[in-house]
Amino acid sequence: MTRYKRLMIKLSGAAMGSGGGIFDKDAIEHIVAEVVSAVDIGAQVVITVGGGNIFRGNIAETWNIERAEADNMGMLGTVINGVMLRAAINARTDTDVRVMTAIQINQIAEPYIRLRAARHLEKGSIVILVGGIGQPYVTTDYPSVQRALELQCDAILAAKHGVDGVYTADPKKHTDAKRYRSLSYDDVISQDLRVMDQSAMLLARDHH
Repeated sequence: MTRYKRLMIKLSGAAMGSGGGIFDKDAIEHIVAEVVSAVDIGAQVVITVGGGNIFRGNIAETWNIERAEADNMGMLGTVINGVMLRAAINARTDTDVRVMTAIQINQIAEPYIRLRAARHLEKGSIVILVGGIGQPYVTTDYPSVQRALELQCDAILAAKHGVDGVYTADPKKHTDAKRYRSLSYDDVISQDLRVMDQSAMLLARDHH
């Protein structure tokens, strides 16, 4: 049996892509293998995906477009990633996979309804959440914590591209960066370690 009954896995969009393209086949196959392994040992798995491999809302100024429009594109990017992940999981296992979205796109994904998502999990389905919370100016970090609380997840596992833990500085830029063995919410917030954005960490701390 798994240590956690219900897991929230937070995937950054970058974890699904690579420098040379939107998607990285090896990276996605690795993610799928880990998800399937968790299900096989009895965990209920819900996944929140980012869209940074496709478009990031926070680069709106670079394109001279409104931030709200940029975030709309970012939310659509999460839908693309969610559908890709569903297809990749379906190619690997017969486990039912549900993509649930905070934005209306009914021909591709079903709307996110908390009780329905919980029921899917109880029946053994893998639930993939896309579209953030359906509003601009919010990263996918915040909804990953919000949905984890709503769905009574026991833990949040965050998968970031090319990072195996939390460091004192970016290990790609600072070779002397040290990896933390453990951290409190207040440590992350006060040191601005950017594991997730501050609003997500505050929400997690206040409702842990």
